This record gives sequence, structure tokens and C-alpha cells, in this order.
Amino acid sequence: MTGTLVEASARRDRPLGSLYAGNARSVMSRGWRATRSTNWLVVVSGLFEPVFYLLSMGLGLGALVGTVDGPGGTEISYAAFIAPALLAVAAMNGAIYDSTWNVFFKMRFSKLYDGMLATSLGPLDVALGEISLALLRGALYATGFMLVMQVLGLNLSWWALLAFPAVVLIAFGFASFGMAVTSYMKTFQQMDWINFLLLPMFLFSATFYPLSVYPPVIQTLIQCLPLWHGVELVRSLTTGAVDVGLLWHVLYYLVMIAVGLVFTTRRLRALFLD
Repeated sequence: MTGTLVEASARRDRPLGSLYAGNARSVMSRGWRATRSTNWLVVVSGLFEPVFYLLSMGLGLGALVGTVDGPGGTEISYAAFIAPALLAVAAMNGAIYDSTWNVFFKMRFSKLYDGMLATSLGPLDVALGEISLALLRGALYATGFMLVMQVLGLNLSWWALLAFPAVVLIAFGFASFGMAVTSYMKTFQQMDWINFLLLPMFLFSATFYPLSVYPPVIQTLIQCLPLWHGVELVRSLTTGAVDVGLLWHVLYYLVMIAVGLVFTTRRLRALFLD
């Protein structure tokens, strides 16, 4: 009882009260050690999925397609067109899988967060720690795929150096938003909706075809999807079609990150502290 009272007093004395203890790194460190010991093969296997798509679609189908119009109207090879899109997809997949299914298991079955929030950690510590872990996985996938792109000569501009911070931003956006959504899920059947939404977003976010092939109404819907903004951002950087309009895509993800963090923190507080 004494320990509980001391803990409650410590929470009240912090600048953000019971929300944040400034120790998100311990949550991330614990998750990383667990991944290394039990799930490393699953994580590594995710590195190969975008590479297989690139080899089959970009190089295989690309031999039949030839060149396509890239950002700014410049003609580029089909492989150079879809490679940056697959890079954005790799960042999304790495981040979203860690921030949804893994978080769901920890929250609903292993009850890990109950134990964490019984310590000095606050819900924002848990949110930032888990999101950072998902971000690390997304960045790992993106780094591996960027190396493949470089070997195949698909980075067409020096602006491609900024593609890495861009994909980190993409991973951060999907990780924070994914954890926010997962915090409201109660059954595995509900979790299936995440995959149901990811698949059409992957197929239709100008990943394999230019946005112009769709009717105007469909184009507007696609432009609302977060992956489309990531694809456009990375594709413009790798092809050198850089202008001030790219800041719109960056702003989209910054808002996505902020919304995800706010909802995740509030939800964890409501579930485990109130």
C-alpha cells in the first residue's frame, strides 16, 4: 500500500502528471529484446516481400510496359516508378504490423500494459515506446529496400538521400495511428478489418499505376489515403521532382502522428488508469 501511495504521489509531481514519466525508452528496449529472442525470423522475413514485388512487377512486367510518366511528366522505367511506392509500402507494413497485432496481444491477452502502468510509467511512455518499436521495424524494412533500389540503379536523383527520413516519417504516422485504432479493438475478428483496409490501400494508392488512370471521383478518394501521400512523397524524392508541394504530404503525416499519439494516450489512460 505504501509503495502504491508513493507511486501515486510521484505521478502527481511530474510535469505531465500521470501521463508521462520520460521513460519511453524502457518500453522500447523491452520490446526490442523480446523481438530479438522470439520473433526475429518473422521480422526478417518482412524484408523480402517488397523485393519480390519489385522483381516480379518492376523487372518482369516492366519489360513489357517499358517507360511511364513519372512525377513532373518525365519518362522513367516502370521499375523506377513502382520502386519508391514499394519503399513507402515497406515502411507502412513494418510499422503497422508491430503497432497493431503485437500491441493487441500485449493489451488483451498478455496484459503487459497493466503491469507497465502499475509502475512509474504513464500511458504516453507506453504509447511512445511501442510506436518507436514499430517505427524501428518500419525503418529496418525501408533501409533494406533502399539498398536494393540503389544496387538496381532505381534512385534517379541525389534527392533520394531524403527518402530515408521520408519513410521514417511514413512509418511514424502509420505506427501512431495503428496503435490508436488497435486500442479500440476487442476481438481478433475486429483486427481483421485492418488487413481488409490495408490491401485496397496498397493496390490503389498509385502504387502500380499513375493516379490519372482512375476516374476523377476515384482520384479524389485515393488522395485522401495516407499511403498515397507517402508514395507521392517518396516517388518525387527518388526521381528528383521536388517542389514546395511536397510539404503538403509532410504536413499530412505530422497531423496523423499527432492524432495517433493523442488518441492512443487517452485510450490507454481510460483502459488502465481511470
